[in-house]
Amino acid sequence: MQKITLLINCPDRKGIVTTITQFILERQGNIVYLDQHVDRQEGIFFMRVESEFDQEGFSIADFEMQFIAQFVDDYQLTYQLFDAYYKPRLALFVSKYDHCLYDLLGRYASGELPVEIPLIISNHPDLEIVAKRFEIPFKHIAVTKANKAEAEAEQIAAIKEHNIDLIVLARYMQIISDDFVAQFKNKIINIHHSFLPAFIGAKPYHAAFERGVKIIGATSHYVTADLDEGPIIEQEIVRVSHVHSVQDFILKGRDLEKIVLARAIKAHVEHKVLVFGNKTVIFS
Repeated sequence: MQKITLLINCPDRKGIVTTITQFILERQGNIVYLDQHVDRQEGIFFMRVESEFDQEGFSIADFEMQFIAQFVDDYQLTYQLFDAYYKPRLALFVSKYDHCLYDLLGRYASGELPVEIPLIISNHPDLEIVAKRFEIPFKHIAVTKANKAEAEAEQIAAIKEHNIDLIVLARYMQIISDDFVAQFKNKIINIHHSFLPAFIGAKPYHAAFERGVKIIGATSHYVTADLDEGPIIEQEIVRVSHVHSVQDFILKGRDLEKIVLARAIKAHVEHKVLVFGNKTVIFS
């Protein structure tokens, strides 16, 4: 049994669903999930399809070649095709905060996240003990203004050595360079401790406290060259009031950060996220 996940977007027109599902049926595929969305303002059609193939000789590569030939030019279609049984390989980037790291490794150890985690990278040595507890290789690469280019080159080399599919910034307190980001488009997920677009940058809980907000939040997004402005994958909020201190904000927020980051990673690795411009379509 083989299973594929197909994500597509193209200009909206009649008959897209019928034509694509017929294409799958003709190859003896069984559609087990289908969801679609039309952006009326932009006139763009989005769809996610999961299909199973149990016949001998089925080839994902052949399916893809035939799909390209039939649809890409005629429908002005952009697509992504995934082997649904493949477990993406994650690299976790951390600094000194451990709450997101512990949460993700706990979910990973329990089988909740369908991934492999062969590498943790940090600009500080503090969390190596956590990596050892979960028996995951830990690489300490110090980052300063003077050595940033060399440090990022070492990080990229480690990412390629371990065949990493997704980079997760689990409270990694460094701004990564535009050159780094460009090499991994829509393959770097960050957790920011505010309800974006509010309170971009450093110390958002302090800024929220000073502003007297009544809700705080966390946002997980893809990293782009613009700080904290990449396509948003997941968000959550909690209410606060005048009785709460900055430390209360931080403690409440850390719970949100863990939940939001885990949800975003799960959506990405299950191929439920389709990026279009600076927005996302998140399928159920």
